[in-house]
Amino acid sequence: MALLFRSSVDSEARWKPQLARLMPELEVRICPEIGDPAEIDYALVWHPEPGLLASLPNLKLILSLGAGVDHILCDPHLPRGVPIVRLVDPYMTDAMSEYIILQVLRLHRQDLDYRTQQEKGIWLELDQKNSAERTVGILGFGALGQDAGRKLQGLGFNVALWGRRQRTVEGLRGYAGRAGLPALLGRSEILVCLLPLTAQTEGILSASTFAMLPKGAALINAARGGHLVEQDLLAALASGRLSAAVLDVFRDEPLPGGQPFWHHPRIVVTPHIAAATHPPTAAPIILDNIRRFEEGRPLLNRVDPAQGY
Repeated sequence: MALLFRSSVDSEARWKPQLARLMPELEVRICPEIGDPAEIDYALVWHPEPGLLASLPNLKLILSLGAGVDHILCDPHLPRGVPIVRLVDPYMTDAMSEYIILQVLRLHRQDLDYRTQQEKGIWLELDQKNSAERTVGILGFGALGQDAGRKLQGLGFNVALWGRRQRTVEGLRGYAGRAGLPALLGRSEILVCLLPLTAQTEGILSASTFAMLPKGAALINAARGGHLVEQDLLAALASGRLSAAVLDVFRDEPLPGGQPFWHHPRIVVTPHIAAATHPPTAAPIILDNIRRFEEGRPLLNRVDPAQGY
């Protein structure tokens, strides 16, 4: 058995020892040292070059190094019929919730305003809502959205979630579909995006979406840069429609030096670190799916390419 590892952001040093320790019979090859492409059974990838997966004639299974799979599905040469699985790791779910809680609290407690006051030497107490008075809306009703929603509720926030399909999850208020989106947006003083990037969600964070939020609402995008129409965000901040934004993901990564987000006083930039893949916890999950495939058992978190996740 041979697995090809290819990542645009992660390293052989972090992954190969974990994989070798847990499945010594698996030969791990690090791209671009592929060897004979016909010998590759599995591909563990993040942002593989278009055509790379199609060049492996006996590929059995494609495994994403992260929760998202848009970086795989965007390949115009993606081999048809080869199953794809995404990574669902409780460690990453916890990490994402930590990030969302941190940023919601930053916005809720008016951290950007106090930092501005500090820079100007202003000592002034601002009016502060209680957490129960602060409405938070989460775009995304999957594992990440549900976990973040529950933990924010535990801090007292008034939380609701939105998904493309109707779901009923005990303890969580939900909205669904095109009809439910305006209702979710209209109640969201802080809007969190945790959606998968699909043809239907591309550009969902746009002027039309911002117009449905309460005036002065704030945005957190920890999903994909493709969700955000960047010029619409800048215009919404300039007009006061939005008061602030926290962005962890961008259309171009790393974020170019001349991009106005870097120095905008109402934008917080982090370098795609909300929920980084953690090899010690992710490797057993990845290898479990390989064993499932070898034994003919159902795969976990198999992707439906037609749905985009």
